[in-house]
Amino acid sequence: MGTTRNVDMSSQEVKVKKVTAPAGTTEETPVEDEKAAKTPAKPRKIHVRSQKYTAIKSKVDRNRKYDALSAVELIKQLSYAKFGGTVTADVEVISTDVTAEVTLPHLTGKQQKVVIADDTILKQIEAGQLDFDVLVSSPQFMPKLAKYARILGPKGLMPNPKNGTLSPNPERAVKELAAGKQIIKTEKKQPLMHISLGKTSTETKALIENLRALYSPLKNKVISITISSTMSPGVKIDTETL
Repeated sequence: MGTTRNVDMSSQEVKVKKVTAPAGTTEETPVEDEKAAKTPAKPRKIHVRSQKYTAIKSKVDRNRKYDALSAVELIKQLSYAKFGGTVTADVEVISTDVTAEVTLPHLTGKQQKVVIADDTILKQIEAGQLDFDVLVSSPQFMPKLAKYARILGPKGLMPNPKNGTLSPNPERAVKELAAGKQIIKTEKKQPLMHISLGKTSTETKALIENLRALYSPLKNKVISITISSTMSPGVKIDTETL
């Protein structure tokens, strides 16, 4: 004959909270959920500009498009970095698939080491010695480079025709790239380009000529151009003056 077990539920206390559900029904919600609901959300961090930046920003008329000369001179005055600031052009274009070949007539302060792929360079790559900024190759040499695609690809060093580094005449390509030629393109998700024009110490005339060289191949695709220097607000350019 079976026996009956009496279970004392009084010793097992389960905490629940009655909450009102749709259509007048009720649900039981564990206390843990209630605690989670009461946990305050982390406050959003607000970026506060320095008083110096705010004072400098007040010198720029946000509703005005400056002529090229006035814009460059103003940017040089606004830069307050303790080191040599870089002057950058932010270009908004009509779509995210815009590319252009640009050769700036004046050096931007960044010297690039450009080399041609050969057996000596391959040995350096294999040894992990990537002592160059740009690698140029002929189509005939690419099968040898393919072995090192995993090393060169992530660093943006794999030659390809889109940026002018894969050429049937690599010697000429090296001269052009060393002279400042570059293939510029938009960001992947936004129709924006960011190009260095030089340093704040660069002569105003040279910066303007670099700006014009940048604008020329993009002329019919540009929506707006804004220039700025390191740690300065942007200044809009009147493209009619370029």
